[in-house]
Amino acid sequence: MIQSSLKGIEKVKKDFDIAKDKLYSVKNEINNLVYGQDQVIDQILISILSEGHALIIGLPGLAKTRIVNFLSIILGFETKRVQFTPDLMPSDILGSEILDENTNTGREFRFIEGPIFSQLLLADEINRASPRTQSALLQAMQEKKVTVTGNTHDLPKPFHVLATQNPIDQEGTYPLPEAQLDRFLMNIKISYPDHAAERKILNLSNDKADTEPKSILSSKELLKIQSLIKEIPIGESVVQYILNIIKNSRPETSEVKAVKENILWGPSPRAGLALMRSCRAKAFLDNRYSPSIFDVQSLVKPILSHRLKLNIYAKSENINIDDILDNIINHVKN
Repeated sequence: MIQSSLKGIEKVKKDFDIAKDKLYSVKNEINNLVYGQDQVIDQILISILSEGHALIIGLPGLAKTRIVNFLSIILGFETKRVQFTPDLMPSDILGSEILDENTNTGREFRFIEGPIFSQLLLADEINRASPRTQSALLQAMQEKKVTVTGNTHDLPKPFHVLATQNPIDQEGTYPLPEAQLDRFLMNIKISYPDHAAERKILNLSNDKADTEPKSILSSKELLKIQSLIKEIPIGESVVQYILNIIKNSRPETSEVKAVKENILWGPSPRAGLALMRSCRAKAFLDNRYSPSIFDVQSLVKPILSHRLKLNIYAKSENINIDDILDNIINHVKN
């Protein structure tokens, strides 16, 4: 019995090491092509490893689309891209039924799949589409299936949405509703690269700038890694820390003054589940067998910043949600 248990442990360790080496190759490949965005790349990878979706917010020209395109090749995804515009319709994303002429069966309706039937959907400038079109993604992002004319269609596995958004030039845009934002595991903010990274970008030759990444993983291998990450154990102290963070993020139960005064409503239980899944993935990405409280702390802002709603007073005073989250982290004891 003991020998059988030891063999099981050895097998898990072997699978973990193989998966870890694969992920190291993935990070190495993308970091050789995109400079100065290591944290952003890690957060996108954590979102994917956690079977989640990510909203990437940043100014034009900061490599948002480049990172997503390169990762889709490296991770072996079947990828589709949709440029969201005000005239985009739900059927342009989900697909539609057409009346088809068939010599054997006569006329019949046939479903034509839309771009959402892919393993990775790049939703470029998602806030430029109307609320009606944005809502077409709700069921897909939560249930990994879509319903068209009463018929339900399963989406490919794995399925991820990586959406981009420009924080400026808001004319003609439609802010994502809270229900839509809550479907995103992370709200990833991309900023300017540092001086050293920008020098590397400027020194790139034209040949290197056009270099295509190599495919490192297949979708089947990624599904195995995602299953492996689900089995990573989490200590009771980390679970309690997550509960305390969520509790103190809600104005009804918080002990933090800034939350009580400035937050209209706090995160749902989905946020706690997101922290649980993500801290497992972060520990795995950092080559550790179990997550720590420090993993949770590093993920609080990308996971909770879009799940807290400022009240009117806080908006009038230009209070920053990240500052409130810092107060929560400082208040909750390890």
